[in-house]
Amino acid sequence: MRKVSDIMSKDCQCVSSKDNLFECAILMRDHDIGFVPVLEGRKLLGVITDRDLVIRGFAEKHSGSESVTKVMSEDVKTISPHLSVDEASAIMAANQIRRLPVVENGQLVGIVSLGDLAMREIFVNEAGDALSAISSHETQTPNFIQ
Repeated sequence: MRKVSDIMSKDCQCVSSKDNLFECAILMRDHDIGFVPVLEGRKLLGVITDRDLVIRGFAEKHSGSESVTKVMSEDVKTISPHLSVDEASAIMAANQIRRLPVVENGQLVGIVSLGDLAMREIFVNEAGDALSAISSHETQTPNFIQ
């Protein structure tokens, strides 16, 4: 049985609570990502998505110098690196989540995404099942981490 630690991305781009919206947007642009954990040391405080930047940041007229903590999502679903890939896929599908921070002892150790599931041929079905479940719920109330 494969574990989340076997497939998760370990080299994550992150921001600290001291960073601002502009710095976060530049990080997303430069690394072609739409999901950034907000850390204090290695402790996960929340996440900020490209959607958070637009909806809760700029559309609410926050300036680029505003702290990422103003628009980050704090109530973040996380998983353990010891969880099976099947369990992670089921959590992603049930909660309509495309990316899950992987936390151990309160510290961020990686991120698992639908892409991580799909990159491993053995997990294509799990990724497809999770995406199907997420997509079928997208017309309902959206989850803040998609």
